[in-house]
Amino acid sequence: MNRTFIGLDFGSDSVRAVLVSEKGEQLGSCVHNYARWAEKRYCDAARNIFRQHPLDYLEGMEAVICGVLAGQDKSAVTGIAIDTTGATPCAVDSNGVPLALLPEFADDPDAMFLLWKDHSAQLEADRINAVAAAWDGVDYRKYEGGTYSSEWFFSKLLYVLKHNPRVRDAAASFVEHCDWISAELTGDTRPDKIVRSRCAAGHKAMWHTDWGGLPPEEFLTAIDPLLSGWRARLYTETQTADKPIGTLSPRWAGKFGLSTSVVIGGSGFDCHFGAVGAQIDADTLVKVVGTSTCDILVAPEMPRCIRGICGQVDGSVVPGMIGLEAGQSAFGDVYAWFKRVLEYAGKVSIADLEKDAAAVAPGAGGVCAVDWFNGRRSPDADTTLTGALLGLNLGSTTPMLFRALLESTVFGARAIIERFREEGVAVKNVAAIGGISRKSPLVMQMCADIFNMPVKVAKSDQTCALGGAMFAATAAGVFPDVTAAMNAMGAGFDLTYIPNAANVPVYEALYQRYLKNGKMLENSAMR
Repeated sequence: MNRTFIGLDFGSDSVRAVLVSEKGEQLGSCVHNYARWAEKRYCDAARNIFRQHPLDYLEGMEAVICGVLAGQDKSAVTGIAIDTTGATPCAVDSNGVPLALLPEFADDPDAMFLLWKDHSAQLEADRINAVAAAWDGVDYRKYEGGTYSSEWFFSKLLYVLKHNPRVRDAAASFVEHCDWISAELTGDTRPDKIVRSRCAAGHKAMWHTDWGGLPPEEFLTAIDPLLSGWRARLYTETQTADKPIGTLSPRWAGKFGLSTSVVIGGSGFDCHFGAVGAQIDADTLVKVVGTSTCDILVAPEMPRCIRGICGQVDGSVVPGMIGLEAGQSAFGDVYAWFKRVLEYAGKVSIADLEKDAAAVAPGAGGVCAVDWFNGRRSPDADTTLTGALLGLNLGSTTPMLFRALLESTVFGARAIIERFREEGVAVKNVAAIGGISRKSPLVMQMCADIFNMPVKVAKSDQTCALGGAMFAATAAGVFPDVTAAMNAMGAGFDLTYIPNAANVPVYEALYQRYLKNGKMLENSAMR
């Protein structure tokens, strides 16, 4: 029998599923948009509040798994593994039920999952950074780039504890989205039984073996007395995603028409699973290009801490290797913002904007931009920073503005590559995955020109979910390790963008201007 595996990828707007055989054949895929999220419920972009209701996740998961299995041999399904955006934590009760699933909290945004790009916890992040910087002996942020972000686990946990006493009193623990969904599939979501993801804990919650797991009680209490006792209510151990956490519960097996012997693999974040889906190796930076970006590298060892990134964690991508993560807080979101601005005067499409922008020469008209429309994640996290359009005059056109925005997002990506290089980490190859990598030849060519490196694009349009299928196959024991699963199930690459030699020096000058403008914004009051 040709065994098959389901990879589930929970993104910002939708959940995706793929069904992949052990030979690498993609037998089906399905996408479901979150209903409440599409209605912009529980969100306030002006205040950087982005919450998601757990029902969107549960309804979406049922829809895509049933959809991807339609017409397929269900008896061949052997494993399932899940990735999600992160950090996306939620308060749960003593049974591990997200509080928003209880009637009394059904419409309370603080009882929901705080999406990765929720920046409402900036003051809490500032406090964590201040205490960590002054702490005697060890900086608990050192494996997370040296700066703790409002996007991450403890900032959000503390925000909820401080701002919502009802949720604080009802919460027994907090869980990451990826950990909760995986546990939900096994039928046991009790906080002390949930297997916690090494990827999520190491990159977003300051978990490290150097200090025995999460930062110590005295450090957390020094941040805020409200954190007293919370270390014991969370977790100590973590697990890499190649290990099984259980099997499919009778409840979900019945919904899907699957066997209860289906193995549930470990969980992780979307960009890390996407890097596995793209068959990452030690020489390649995998860039996940979507609403935001994540940049993933792996190394056999890393004897030093890399400044300004989003963490370095043993086993967070490929078990046995150090996973390095960086990224941008907005990429495609910048393009979507500009589209919304223009729609005030009438409907417009991104495709039409790109077509007109492609006709503008690099640097034409003198318009330039800085891409920090949702703050800066890397290098050197600072969510208080804001974006900008500069060099405008009465001759500036819509295509000029849009091209400047496109260029700025790629300049931001270049800055991450340069930081890795400054820190002694080689970036020899670039592989792109995610929606924009396949939908926008213009942006991908800009990447090749601005990086002055070839950029290859993964063939699969659901590479993160494909990585989930690979982890599921490894957890089920079909392959001895993730590398073997990547080799057997990888879809490869079908596009490569080569730098345009004429554009490289032009973009180099524009990149230097981008850096100067960014420094000016950092030093100004326009944050």
